[in-house]
Amino acid sequence: MKKFEEKTIQSETIFRGKVVHLQVDEVRLPNGKTSKREIVKHPGAVAVIPVTKDNKIVFVEQYRKPLEKSLIEIPAGKLEPGENPITCAIRELEEETGYTTNELSFVTSFYTAPGFSDELIYIYITDELKKLDVPKDADEDEFVDVIELTLEEAKQYVLEERIHDAKTNYAILYLHALESRG
Repeated sequence: MKKFEEKTIQSETIFRGKVVHLQVDEVRLPNGKTSKREIVKHPGAVAVIPVTKDNKIVFVEQYRKPLEKSLIEIPAGKLEPGENPITCAIRELEEETGYTTNELSFVTSFYTAPGFSDELIYIYITDELKKLDVPKDADEDEFVDVIELTLEEAKQYVLEERIHDAKTNYAILYLHALESRG
């Protein structure tokens, strides 16, 4: 038995949506007692840290309904079933920013909210951007503005909470670390 493992006794899907599914599991705890776990099932996501030739980071600003406000974020999107993360990363970069690339480097992956969700996000970086001659159509329910910022400007946006999500904060921290190494 894995340390602290919770054994599923029963699992019930209570909602199937376009983006997530919600299930409630009854589990046996390591001490033998039982408890309920509400779990958001998510297919996973990708995000790209796009850096231009003049060393600006390409962000998108979009409205986030759960927060009732707009955030400035690195381009990102949901994986389709069976989709390769690199394929998804290029698609999202093209749809959201009008840029493409042939060079993506894997940075890391992490769970976004492991207390209630299984979403795993893959982060890539590129400094080999090419503007598309004909921009790709964004998803019909997605509205974004493209913003290019220096690393210093992005850090200020973090302080102002205009950049306020984990993946984008991670991206800025990562770029700051690269810059500090010289």
